[in-house]
Amino acid sequence: MGESDWLTERFEEHRVHLRAVAYRMLGSLSEADDAVQETWLRLDRADTSDVENLGGWLTTVVSRVCLNRLRSRSSRREEPLDVYVPDPIVRREDDLDPEHEAELVDSVGLALLVVLETLAPAERLAFVLHDMFAVPFDEIAGIVGRSPAAARQLASRARRRVQGAATPDVDLARQREVVDAFFSAARGGDFDALVAVLDPDVVLRSDGGVARPSVSVVVRGAETVASRALTFTQLSPFVRPAVVNGVAGVVVAPAGRPVSIMAFTVRGGRIVEIDSIADPERLRQLDLPVLDS
Repeated sequence: MGESDWLTERFEEHRVHLRAVAYRMLGSLSEADDAVQETWLRLDRADTSDVENLGGWLTTVVSRVCLNRLRSRSSRREEPLDVYVPDPIVRREDDLDPEHEAELVDSVGLALLVVLETLAPAERLAFVLHDMFAVPFDEIAGIVGRSPAAARQLASRARRRVQGAATPDVDLARQREVVDAFFSAARGGDFDALVAVLDPDVVLRSDGGVARPSVSVVVRGAETVASRALTFTQLSPFVRPAVVNGVAGVVVAPAGRPVSIMAFTVRGGRIVEIDSIADPERLRQLDLPVLDS
């Protein structure tokens, strides 16, 4: 095996991990793939003969790439919309192979990614690397250009913000029962049943993008969310179950064309958060599975 083939093989061993880091950093699947590709290009050009821990070296490189992208995104204000839901990872419920399960751990639920979007770039990097991937603060310090103590403080500030993110019940089957009850009540026009399955402080976050600003809203409270759900009963026949970032979700696809992806955070047997993407441009770019009709 030539040196180039050996290097390619070693890189591929770390690709899933690098994509997981980049996705948590950026909340965008396409940007995560771009960051991983840039990491490969840097590896291909670098002299790594003295590198003892290639995995650690690659994690540092992809983190720096992501940090630069986050800083550039902030300075250019690429996301001026009032409502932004990060890219979802959508899988069929019967298609959770080990690689997909690695992507869909609850630490990357959309509810958490939404909170991560509010963090400063260095805070997000410190939290993701330390709290999700156990990278020591000494190494994080070198990436963000701060002291280890300052890097620790960055992660601490981020952690306080992240503690407010909704965490789901772990039983996916139970989550699905609750979500099914939600759509059953919506189809039947049963307002009281809808309210009963929603947490009193439920939050519905809908991102329609530039193309559909009318559906870009944040709605709070069980009665308000229930009222809104009743206005979309005509779409109920086109709801297909899916796993969205590790939680029970659906893809709404009339005539097989996705118009919305919804992720439900269920806690204590009630829905506490609904995150929806209805941006047609982003939906076209996502790699969605073929769901049962």
